[in-house]
Amino acid sequence: MSRNLNIAFLMDPLETLDLNGDTTFALALEAQRRKHNINFFRPEDLVLKNNIVLANICRFELFSSNSSYDFKYLKSLIKPLKEYDVVMMRQDPPFDMAYITATHLLEKLPSTSLIVNNPFEVRNSPEKIFVTNFSHLMPQTLISRNINQIKEFRNEFKDIVIKPLYGNGGQGVFHLRPEDENLNSILEMFFSQSKEPLMIQEYLKDVRNGDKRIILLNGEPVGAINRIPKIGESRSNMHVGGKPEKTELSKRDKFICKEISTSLKEKGLYFVGIDIIGDYITEINVTSPTGIREIKNLDEIAIEEMFWDFIEQKIKSS
Repeated sequence: MSRNLNIAFLMDPLETLDLNGDTTFALALEAQRRKHNINFFRPEDLVLKNNIVLANICRFELFSSNSSYDFKYLKSLIKPLKEYDVVMMRQDPPFDMAYITATHLLEKLPSTSLIVNNPFEVRNSPEKIFVTNFSHLMPQTLISRNINQIKEFRNEFKDIVIKPLYGNGGQGVFHLRPEDENLNSILEMFFSQSKEPLMIQEYLKDVRNGDKRIILLNGEPVGAINRIPKIGESRSNMHVGGKPEKTELSKRDKFICKEISTSLKEKGLYFVGIDIIGDYITEINVTSPTGIREIKNLDEIAIEEMFWDFIEQKIKSS
């Protein structure tokens, strides 16, 4: 790359992140290593004035030494976002109105700003709904808040999982065995919290062998880990104690990646994480996919380097 890039990270405050394992931190650290200028702002820092998108944005510096990580914010200034070469949309869900508003405002940036991932497509591709575009690759699935439909689904498949449609990190995920009597209580809890439908899926026993996270860069798989749930836990998310293990892509994994690749590239969803249990894809994460630190620790694959190689080449050729 012949010039230093100005990069703006729309992300959660660094003080709220686990700096030892956070993917955004790793991406920013590699950008800094390449002498790019890294900057931070939050959704609430966005401003639309005279139809120009600005942000209350600040430079930040990252420090890494012997597996110890730290950061420092510099002075905040309100600046037009069009001054930045790359806007990294790395805000963690929940996928709420603040998130949606941020996608609308970022859409107003000129084409000279590369936004990763494309905000229009991020807004229209929440992970548990986007994946239904590939229903032939999924376990049996119902999206509904109709109690009778949910009960009929359970009667048919017996062993089920109930998830909030817009949750993340395994929060609010329930595994209901055939003998479990808590269905009504769980539905009452969800329905009292929001008007959103739920996702109900056939329970996949293969989850005991792990939930595979695969990272795709421009539609191509570049690394993977297998997340093993703790004893007594049906969820494998690392947020709830899932243990990352080294893995390889199976023939089925590669087939699934190939099936979704064209769609990802066409939509400008360049950095994506998918979850596969056994033979089935369960989610396509386009908001802030994680796992590259664990992949590097286990496989010595530096996805953060591959990512910036791709971005630099894309900007150079644009």
